Amino acid sequence: MSLKDYKAIIDECASSLFQVALGGHGDPNKHELFGEILKYTRSKNIIPNYTTSGINLTEEEINLTKKFCGAVAVSHQRAKHTGEAIRSFIEAGVKTNIHYVLGEHTIDEAIDRLQTNNWPEGINAIVFLLYKPVGLGREDRILRNKEKISKLFSIIDDHSGSYKIGFDSCSIPMLIQNAHKINLNSVDTCEGARYSMYVTADMLALPCSFDQEYKWAFNLKNHTIEEAWNSPQFNEFRNHFVNSCPSCPNRFMCLGGCPIKNNIVICEMQERKTHARINH
Repeated sequence: MSLKDYKAIIDECASSLFQVALGGHGDPNKHELFGEILKYTRSKNIIPNYTTSGINLTEEEINLTKKFCGAVAVSHQRAKHTGEAIRSFIEAGVKTNIHYVLGEHTIDEAIDRLQTNNWPEGINAIVFLLYKPVGLGREDRILRNKEKISKLFSIIDDHSGSYKIGFDSCSIPMLIQNAHKINLNSVDTCEGARYSMYVTADMLALPCSFDQEYKWAFNLKNHTIEEAWNSPQFNEFRNHFVNSCPSCPNRFMCLGGCPIKNNIVICEMQERKTHARINH
């Protein structure tokens, strides 16, 4: 994204936006104007945060992160650079989270790491991101194993480590079904088109970044963020939450789960099964 386009987004949202999560295809800290992006965001009293792989992390990037960001997340890639980046951020005093993609291919490791408390010392939180079959994603990696899911949450329910544990909003139906000691008033479901949007590098507004077919895209090149928010595309996305699983006692906590990838929603409620049959 050009700095001009980025500034236009920030300027329009400055009176109502609290934080921006920088991401996209690749590491945002490798943008040639990364420092300018962070500085401008903070100048408008908006907190920038971002996710990185940690590859080729520089001292300048670490210092900019410490000075301007609320937190940084390092993607758990089981590589040397992952650990090095986490250590570097922690040593610099940056609030550091680990983003861990949770799927059939990773849940065993997640269970083992939680049982043995095998995470880098000094991290703020482990945030589990539900695996989604988008882009190069594979259907066979979607989390399915009920026994392992139950075991994972039994460990999380009794968690007492120095770090926090979090989940992305795509995980909320699974959490509602499996967590027994978590205060459900502390979680919220999909925020897409409810209190967040994703903007692509070429200025397309999407309710969620996983809409990679641009089904609900709204072009911002000649329109405003407000127009995108009130557009038919965004309203259509919200209709999923309004109409899903109307008789389910849990519907106000999960609103039917993901509108984009129905097959990732982990829910055993009969109301969902009935609703799914009607709609498909």
